[in-house]
Amino acid sequence: MGSRYINRELSWLDFNARVLQEASNKQVPILERLRFIGIFSNNLDEFFQVRYATVKRIADTKPTIKNNKDNIVAKKLLDEITSKVINLQSESSLILESIEKSLKKENIVFINEREVLESHKEFLKDYFIRKISPALVTVILSNNKLHDFKDNKAFLIINIKLIDSSNIYALVEIPRDISRFVVLPKKDNKQYIMLIDDIIRYHLEIIFSFFNYSHIEAHMLKITRSAEFDIDDIDLSKSYIKKIQEYVNKRKISNPVRLVYDQSISSSTLNYLIKKIKITSHDSLIPGGKYHHRSDYMNFPDLQRSDLLYPKEKSLDIKDFKIESNLLDQMLSKDFLMYTPYHSFSYLVSILRQSAIDPSVKSIKITLYRLSEKSNVISSLINAAKNGKKVLVQIELQARFDEENNIKVSQQLKAAGVDLIFGVKGLKVHSKICLIERFKGNKKRYYGFISTGNFNESTAKIYSDFTLFTSNQKILKEVNKVFSFLKANYKIYDYKHLIVSPHQTSKKLFELIDNEISNVRKGLKGKIIFKLNSFTSYKFVDKLYEASKSGVKITLLVRGICCLVPNKTGFSENIIVKSVVDKYLEHSRIYVFENAGDKKVYISSADLMTRNIEKRVEVACPIYQEDLKKQILDTLEISDNDNVKTRIINNLSQNKFVTNSKNKIRSQWDTYSYFKNILN
Repeated sequence: MGSRYINRELSWLDFNARVLQEASNKQVPILERLRFIGIFSNNLDEFFQVRYATVKRIADTKPTIKNNKDNIVAKKLLDEITSKVINLQSESSLILESIEKSLKKENIVFINEREVLESHKEFLKDYFIRKISPALVTVILSNNKLHDFKDNKAFLIINIKLIDSSNIYALVEIPRDISRFVVLPKKDNKQYIMLIDDIIRYHLEIIFSFFNYSHIEAHMLKITRSAEFDIDDIDLSKSYIKKIQEYVNKRKISNPVRLVYDQSISSSTLNYLIKKIKITSHDSLIPGGKYHHRSDYMNFPDLQRSDLLYPKEKSLDIKDFKIESNLLDQMLSKDFLMYTPYHSFSYLVSILRQSAIDPSVKSIKITLYRLSEKSNVISSLINAAKNGKKVLVQIELQARFDEENNIKVSQQLKAAGVDLIFGVKGLKVHSKICLIERFKGNKKRYYGFISTGNFNESTAKIYSDFTLFTSNQKILKEVNKVFSFLKANYKIYDYKHLIVSPHQTSKKLFELIDNEISNVRKGLKGKIIFKLNSFTSYKFVDKLYEASKSGVKITLLVRGICCLVPNKTGFSENIIVKSVVDKYLEHSRIYVFENAGDKKVYISSADLMTRNIEKRVEVACPIYQEDLKKQILDTLEISDNDNVKTRIINNLSQNKFVTNSKNKIRSQWDTYSYFKNILN
């Protein structure tokens, strides 16, 4: 691909480096920095399970004349990834050490098994016997039996040296249902924290008391396995749910793609592990410190220290949208826009709850992708079904890492009499749409909402997403067409308002880009703004290069991967790429076209990635109401002017912060203030 494109895997690692920047930033509250360490680690786990696993599969393919070039490129890329990850892991360890030192100054002290105070011994023994010991899974490893090293679990590998000089190896799984961080009783005004790992180490003699040993040691390790499977390969005679369940179970014992281990482990123990796990030469061996599975820091306790956290802002009301009154009636007169987490997600749940008991509502149709474990959305839909409404739910069982929860939810919905659609063959359903059918007299009218994010109460507190609440019949009749396609996907529909993948997105967006090119050639202003999570589609990259060469000014606000090389003489000098990483996860997708002054604004579920454009059902919705269009454009302008949390993305030096002498604008803070001011 040459210098026209940035490699997507390396670009993703650059994104995760931006997350790590937040962990290292001393302006960020200390406990929030710890949580960014957790997010960084969790991101890396998923990267190895998905992206690294895909590259590894290509590298491991037996070379042929046809694939030899791909094979060589993949092997080189694996080496680059491993090198970059080792550097990032090393940096994250130094940052964690720095955070722990800062916490010490706040009288929050981490102690290990060698630093236990006399006054804590009884507490720890009691905690171990009551809480930890019953939850421990301990496996004695033998040379003639293959044991299940589960995916993305943290283990202690125990080397027991017996009196007769022989060795026994054991595996202790770190329990996941207990908080990894144990808060010990305060002493001298100091708050002590101990990791479960060290409490287990401290009590090894209790666990292995029946062995006659001279020496015992424990080192931590974590195995990451491939999450890439082709579901179409599973026995088609089985039910769809059964196939997904098999897929999830297979993933737990799939090929290992990474072994992170304590670098102080003995070479004999490490070699034993490598043979036992069947690590191949192309797998990623990542030496690390004493502790792994740092994703647990995402849930680090707040210790009742609000002074060490970001201030908690109350979610705002939506202007003129009275949640205590009939929301559907209010939607008759105009549209409303919700921007979580700045606005309260309760509006969406309340619309479903009201619809569930409204006698004039006859049916509810909704697409679901990722759900919170205790979902008010689901309870509202079940409530509607119990009240005799016809409820149709498209639930995407293939939502990666949410399959088991989605299967459980689908069974609850089915038991309540909800009609379920499990997807379209060869496509994931990633659109975020809901359609409510309501009768007043004999007149049918649609109401609904279209969003950039999942209908998930938990993520709505930390993901920034736009949701349009509307009774625009032209838009909603097309939403109904999407549901008709989901039910009978041999029917392909035309859309005048929505932009729908997989059939239309490329064509419609290319037409809109061509319109900007045409306007510039006529001497008019041409401008495009895309706000995205990821930008990896080479055909869209090339199309924007074409627009840039024609003089169209392009701003890309991309949180994660970006394969486009911006600001490069010859093909992209009119393109600027920026990325904001801050308290909330920037998740909304927005497309804006200047259109000779009459701006076209869309909110969408789709990033500009090949999978979103060609292999998923996605919906982009136009914003027609001028006040709502202005709100979106204003938030984009705030983001574009951020000079506190914005990084510049290019092919030379990634992740430099935007700095200038203008008044400080921190887009997430200023966006909250913007919507707060609208209410006044």
